Amino acid sequence: MIDKPYISFVIPLFNEEESLPELHEWIVSVMKEKEMTYEIIFIDDGSKDASWSVIESLQKKDDNIRGIKFQRNYGKSAALQKGFEATKGEYVATLDADLQDSPEEVPEMIEMITDNDLDLVSGWKKKRYDPLSKTIPTKLYNWTARKLTGIYLHDFNCGLKVYKASVVKSIELYGDMHRYIPPLAKYAGFNRIGEKVVQHQARKYGTTKFGLNRFVNGPLDLLSVVFMGKFGKKPMHFFGFIGTLMFILGFGIALYLGIDKIISLFNDEPAKLIASRTEFYIALTAMVIGSQFFLAGFVAEMIGRNSSSRNVYLVEKEI
Repeated sequence: MIDKPYISFVIPLFNEEESLPELHEWIVSVMKEKEMTYEIIFIDDGSKDASWSVIESLQKKDDNIRGIKFQRNYGKSAALQKGFEATKGEYVATLDADLQDSPEEVPEMIEMITDNDLDLVSGWKKKRYDPLSKTIPTKLYNWTARKLTGIYLHDFNCGLKVYKASVVKSIELYGDMHRYIPPLAKYAGFNRIGEKVVQHQARKYGTTKFGLNRFVNGPLDLLSVVFMGKFGKKPMHFFGFIGTLMFILGFGIALYLGIDKIISLFNDEPAKLIASRTEFYIALTAMVIGSQFFLAGFVAEMIGRNSSSRNVYLVEKEI
């Protein structure tokens, strides 16, 4: 095995025993043609079939293969995170194991990184072979992600991506965050993000592993990524701002009611009881909500102050 390969392929998989030998052969042929050193890291995410046995047999033939097997199914984000931790290459490429991503795109994506000084290049499956139940929600998620993150990619969740090694070592994936690696990279300081149209292959073996829960998890994870990226180290700036606006609104309405009551009394005019006016309850509700947002901000700051990751700042260079 090469100590410092040029490319590390990180391939998460779940029940893909049929496609693994063909995928391995495909990667090796491309690497030999381009004369590039490589390593392949297969992460078996708790497969129930013979995927791990296939990985073991492939490793006996090719010592550039490394394998990681989870005790149970943890999800794609966990598999990618474990794979990223294990990489040794100068560049890291991620592929899905279902043969829908072409390894032939990887050398060109690396060339884009080197020629344009990019941090990562994301694939764009412009022509897809997925059912409408998958393509329509994907288009909606991509549009929303572009608006919220300011990263104008057409396909955030494409499994085919290539990174500089420093990028994957600087981000942390959990939950279903694999959908939003470009925003995570951006918030970690890697702003030079490119995109390449890639060929999408029709699924050859097995069935898709993603269920209906992605329709709920996707938007929630996007909100988490955006919030943590912008306010992760300063939650009071978010909660405190909203709390201040709500409290000022409520206090302003209450002040108005009080002044109006006093003016009516001085002019000997009939005046309603403040507690019987609708505006009083609007003011009271706004001040209570504003106070709660303030408390939420203080609690978040206290938790963050005691967090081991609060003062983790990525250093690009030193001299």
